[in-house]
Amino acid sequence: MAKVAFLGLGVMGYPMAGHVKAAGHDVTVYNRTTAKAEKWAAEHGGSFAATPAEAVAGVEVAFACVGNDDDLRSITIGENGAFAAMGKGTVFVDHTTASAEVARELYAAAQAGGFDFIDAPVSGGQAGAENGVLTVMCGGDAAPYAVAEPLIESFARSTRLMGESGAGQLTKMVNQICIAGLVQGLSEGLHFAQKAGLDGKAVVDVISKGAAGSWQMENRGYTMLDDEFDFGFAVDWMRKDLGICLGEANNNGASLPVTAQIDQFYKDVQNMGGNRWDTSSLIRRLRRLDGQ
Repeated sequence: MAKVAFLGLGVMGYPMAGHVKAAGHDVTVYNRTTAKAEKWAAEHGGSFAATPAEAVAGVEVAFACVGNDDDLRSITIGENGAFAAMGKGTVFVDHTTASAEVARELYAAAQAGGFDFIDAPVSGGQAGAENGVLTVMCGGDAAPYAVAEPLIESFARSTRLMGESGAGQLTKMVNQICIAGLVQGLSEGLHFAQKAGLDGKAVVDVISKGAAGSWQMENRGYTMLDDEFDFGFAVDWMRKDLGICLGEANNNGASLPVTAQIDQFYKDVQNMGGNRWDTSSLIRRLRRLDGQ
């Protein structure tokens, strides 16, 4: 059993922390809204703390999963931040989807403080977190990753060290770039099928077994046809992630013309009121263009 902290109990962090506790570890949680931390502690039998610094006191491994770069800086190096209380030789694992820049910044701060930092963004969405089958892509040093890996496995189907600090975030950017293209292609294909008078669900049944098959088709194809989007990974979150991708592309010189275009398509969806719709709602934009 390890003594662990988990900072951030959103739709991802809440179940992830629960899986760590269910694996037999001593877990203390922190959340900006204390009521949610109290609820988690009552539900899972762990404890909660009033500040990030209090939560990580005496732990071997600390996890975090918050909203963005600024949120991450706040809980780590801000007032009452975790980094001031991390012990020598401990490990801080961040599951936030953030920039590679902030990952490298916090890695350097951790090294200066005598502990380690792993950037470890996840893929799999809320369902993956709840079912403990996330994919975790990590950046940092091998020794601290080896310490954290068994705990990560409590909520992951797959976890891998991708390279030095920032490599986890860069891998997550590749993931989001690919998803954006897949969802737009799926939206256009299903929209075309409906306009052509085909049975869309029959089309999905057939082509999902061939080269066009994907996780998005299997898990979102039918709901897209049914115009259901009140679930899943929100458009606002995807736009945040694609902004990170496009910013990094400006730094490394990668050309992302399709990603940039789809980012603007998601902006159109936001303007339709779809900020919290699932990312598969791109098909609604096509229907709007056709006056449907």
